[in-house]
This record gives sequence, structure tokens and C-alpha cells, in this order.
Amino acid sequence: MLVLSRKESERIRLGDKIVVTVIRVAGECVRLGIEAPPDVLVLREELEPHAAPELARTRT
Repeated sequence: MLVLSRKESERIRLGDKIVVTVIRVAGECVRLGIEAPPDVLVLREELEPHAAPELARTRT
């Protein structure tokens, strides 16, 4: 696992099409902005097991 440190408004690029921006850091809470193409599914990990089957149905 790659671990990076970023400050507010700094960005991380994932490949050519995905950009993660640190929007705000408040205590132990970090707000991120994610720019990705529509075909890239972005989910919070705790939602993935429940949402993935439903999202797959809506895409077909």
C-alpha cells in the first residue's frame, strides 16, 4: 500500500483520468473530492457490499 501525506487543496492523480483532492481536514475527519470518468464506480467501502449488485442492475 502506498501511503501519502497531503494538505488541504493538494491533489493526488491516479492514472490519467482520476484526481483526488483534499478538500478539508478537521481533526480525524478528512473530506475528499474525487474527479473520475462516469464509467469508474466510486463507493465508500462500507457501502460496497450492499450497493454493488443494485448498481450493476441499473447499468444494464
